[in-house]
Amino acid sequence: MKTYPLYIAGLGKYLPQRRVHNAELEGQLGLPEGWIAKRTGVLERRYVDHETSVSMAVAAAKIAIEMAALELKDIDCIIGASAAPQQALPCTAALVQRALGAPDGGSMCFDLNATCLSFLLALQQAALLLEMGPYQHILIFSSEIVSVSLNPREPESYTLFGDGAAAVVVSKGTGAARLEGAAFQTFSSGADFTRVLGGGTLHHPNDPTTTFDMNSFEMDGPAIFKQATRLMNPMLERLFTQIGWNPEQIDAVIPHQASKHAMEQLTRRLGFLESQVFVNLERRGNCVAASIPLALVEAVEAGRLERGGRALLIGTAAGLTLGAVAITF
Repeated sequence: MKTYPLYIAGLGKYLPQRRVHNAELEGQLGLPEGWIAKRTGVLERRYVDHETSVSMAVAAAKIAIEMAALELKDIDCIIGASAAPQQALPCTAALVQRALGAPDGGSMCFDLNATCLSFLLALQQAALLLEMGPYQHILIFSSEIVSVSLNPREPESYTLFGDGAAAVVVSKGTGAARLEGAAFQTFSSGADFTRVLGGGTLHHPNDPTTTFDMNSFEMDGPAIFKQATRLMNPMLERLFTQIGWNPEQIDAVIPHQASKHAMEQLTRRLGFLESQVFVNLERRGNCVAASIPLALVEAVEAGRLERGGRALLIGTAAGLTLGAVAITF
């Protein structure tokens, strides 16, 4: 498998100020004390108050650009990698360019949506674009406000998710920094396991027959877990064979913080040590596409991933899609 020089020059995050503890949601939904922690593994999550998808992305992006020691004029491509845009048109990346105060016309902007794996796919695409040569410094952001679309009639998913944003600046790598390999597979037999029916052309917001439930998030967690558990290991084995890695050689496993059970499977079935796997689920919840980059930022902040270290970014997404990206940081 061909490798691509890829240097993550800067990282940033933004978390809404509002902390939502389990007691608040358990009281709201009439759940017994301790139910949420037992079922999801989440103790608290953040919900937006005044923030927007764009404002959170901008806050994270500014930190990443400053860490990369670049100026706004140096960013020549902006990729929005989120499950939900701020509005239907234009792409959120264009709105972020404007809100950042980046030069008008100075960067190409587009959005990419692979739901929870949007950041991983954007990272792979950025590596290809940098290799081809048209861009020198690419800003990728994932900014998610999922709290507005949760369905209280599904208490497990309602209490699992949180809001947040993360951003990275990537440049063509020098030295050891590179994208070692990537694997993505979609199994559309699981397409109905995670969905929001409304918002598109089939159940348009202006259609009077579009209901509240159609505009709310639906997830069959057990079905996702069962299918992903069966399919993830073969995909990883193929990726490791192609790039010549062994699981014990990985310094940090950065997973999508899908659920308590998903985190446990990384050690039970996939064979990673607890010391390898970075988990922030208890404090952040599942932040959809922002989950993996947010965990990446916090793993670096905590010293769990250092320059030259090997990292595996891994997760599942609606579709049902599985994905993994291996990098030397």
